[in-house]
Amino acid sequence: MTEQDARGPETGPSSSADKHRHFSRDQPVRVAVVTVSDSRTEANDTGGDLIRSLIHEAGHQTVASRIVRDEPADVAALLTGDWAAGAEVILLTGGTGISNRDTTYEAVSSLLEKTLPGFGEIFRTLSFEEVGPAAMLSRATAGTHRGRLFFSMPGSPNAVRLAMERLIVPELRHLVWELVRHTK
Repeated sequence: MTEQDARGPETGPSSSADKHRHFSRDQPVRVAVVTVSDSRTEANDTGGDLIRSLIHEAGHQTVASRIVRDEPADVAALLTGDWAAGAEVILLTGGTGISNRDTTYEAVSSLLEKTLPGFGEIFRTLSFEEVGPAAMLSRATAGTHRGRLFFSMPGSPNAVRLAMERLIVPELRHLVWELVRHTK
């Protein structure tokens, strides 16, 4: 009988996740940041700046950063190119709404091999607490593509802060560890 058998089944919804977080804390995560916008420049990229700042504060590294027009072909070409060599995670901000120019969701979702539907679901739930029914306008999404994690969030600084502080940053090392743990 193993020690675990003697103790009985694990209790609590986070027992396994807590163990995985423990094993995944030793390395900073390498992140690439993409701002999807027809109007943002390096001078006024508040969402991208906030992502880079929060990544740095959490002890991770930004290895690449770009601003790309909200054109699905441009976004997809950037995401599948080699501009972000070494990045384990690509964080996108902007283009997740429902206007005709909001096409990030289409570009990202067409590439995803595995989706993380919980990210968008929880993000919209948390957003609802802050902005009410307008939260349903967000098409925030996440998943994996070619061994990388992709997170696509709205362009509003408040939405970026919410996604980063409440969802992405607290789980980033664990997510990367889960993605690569059986590939070594």
